[in-house]
Amino acid sequence: MNAKEILMKAVVCDRSGRILQALTHYQDGIKILMDLVNEETDAGRKKVYHSRIKEYLDRAEQIKERISRFGHSGSLLHNISIEDGATGYSYYTLFGKYLSNEVQEVLIEEPYLIERYQVIIKNCADLKFVRLVTKTDNKNPENQMITLDNIKADLSLREITLHFTFEDTLHDRKILLSSGYVIKIGRGLHIYKPNNPRYTLGMCDYDFRKCLQTDVDILRIKKIS
Repeated sequence: MNAKEILMKAVVCDRSGRILQALTHYQDGIKILMDLVNEETDAGRKKVYHSRIKEYLDRAEQIKERISRFGHSGSLLHNISIEDGATGYSYYTLFGKYLSNEVQEVLIEEPYLIERYQVIIKNCADLKFVRLVTKTDNKNPENQMITLDNIKADLSLREITLHFTFEDTLHDRKILLSSGYVIKIGRGLHIYKPNNPRYTLGMCDYDFRKCLQTDVDILRIKKIS
């Protein structure tokens, strides 16, 4: 797609309230416009490009600030303290009731790559867009990209778009649901101990899996879509 098509998609998503997807399209479209500016020799056209870039940049920054505020605000609904070695805390048990048909977009900030995204897909029937922010796996970056591309292709078959970015300074761990909830887990999504022995009940059912010590906060915010 060219810049015009991408930015038109951004505007459509923006107007429909899907701001996570809108932000992604704005950023992609802006990048293409900047490349066009660098190649353009006509001063008049350059001026038009710069004007459009500023317009879309301003809107993208507004959305980023809005998302940031949502991620650091809200009223605390529940605090769950998980003791080391405790069981009965699958992802569905912890926050499954917030994964509803109202969720159209999800932001996952998780420093360490997580493949257990199925619980979100299964319970959010109207999910359209997932934005994943994670860290680069310096030990095996090639395998990380293969895994992410496979997840992206799998979601695409279900008409769900996955957009992932890498931020190596990322420390926060949270899940932002467009329906108006933020889930913060001290350890992120990696809360389970390895199965020992491997073939036990916890292999398939995480309610039986022993946990690492952590805290889970569920916050209520305004709907973002």
